[in-house]
Amino acid sequence: MKLDFSRRKFILYGSATFATSLLLKACSSNQSTPPTVSSGEESFKIAIALPGVITDQAWNQSGYEGLTRAKQKLGAEVAYVEQVAQADQTELLTDFARKGYNLVFAHGGQFDAAIEQVAAQFPNTFFVGVNGNNQGNNIASLRIDHLQGSYLCGIIGAAITKSNKLAYIAGQEFPATQEELRGFELGAKSVKPNIQITSTFTGDWNDPAKAKEATLALISTGADVIYQWLDSASPAVLQAASDKGVYAFGNTKDQLDIAPKAVLTSAVKRLDIAIAYLAELAKQKQLQGQIYTIGLERADILSLGKFGAGVPQSVQQNALKAKQDIVDQKILFKKCQEAGKDTRCIKQV
Repeated sequence: MKLDFSRRKFILYGSATFATSLLLKACSSNQSTPPTVSSGEESFKIAIALPGVITDQAWNQSGYEGLTRAKQKLGAEVAYVEQVAQADQTELLTDFARKGYNLVFAHGGQFDAAIEQVAAQFPNTFFVGVNGNNQGNNIASLRIDHLQGSYLCGIIGAAITKSNKLAYIAGQEFPATQEELRGFELGAKSVKPNIQITSTFTGDWNDPAKAKEATLALISTGADVIYQWLDSASPAVLQAASDKGVYAFGNTKDQLDIAPKAVLTSAVKRLDIAIAYLAELAKQKQLQGQIYTIGLERADILSLGKFGAGVPQSVQQNALKAKQDIVDQKILFKKCQEAGKDTRCIKQV
């Protein structure tokens, strides 16, 4: 069973939570829907809350694909709600728990506060924050090691830039984006110690106009390689870079095809596989209240995408060697302090 909650329903009902309650109630009362598991076996129910749309070819689509993969693999009953505004997060997660969902994914670090607020009230529901920073009795976090992927892109960006000015654009500043920015800096400075990296946060993962405006502003300061992490707005960055003759990186999905002249490569994050993996653990009652961090050691989950024509073979080889050194633990990223702040630094073995 699958629930869709489109922008049109937002307008119709005026509230994400109210609409979701109606949809869940209607779905649960539909006796004609066939069971998704064999007779006599209790249904395992999984839901996911998504901040954007499932067709963004980026973050939200990967979350939805994880739900679909879990349904196919586990025979689970599933539901999803897209375009969840921050103001609606708590009520939506509460609604899922009240409807008896065994496992609820909240697809973004911006859900952390809502998870903390709701989880204690529903001990029989396990909540997973994707990109989150929470852990508890019935709370886990699923995190890709964004620093590892962006480190490789930093190596490539530093080798390609002619202005020695790189830029990073994301929707919001929180631990996952800070981690990714740090990796990009470390990778670039391992090639050119004096390189400049400028960062900006648009405040909206899905607004193409804001993304394009931020991209053009960074290009006007001399940045000629841009690393972006956005959702529906990511094509606006890649296309603006292409129009201006500079380079950029894809994120989450392999985004080379969006702007082939501009994209150097992509930090590919197979969150669909990671989400299905945690769902399987949950069904087997093996999911723990901890932070699950997955890095380059799982090549099926974190990897570089196809290389664009702008990346020379020698640069590709350097990046892939660094990738293998990370997997072999010849390059480690250890906790450290820099400028009075907790971060991670490189330790080479």
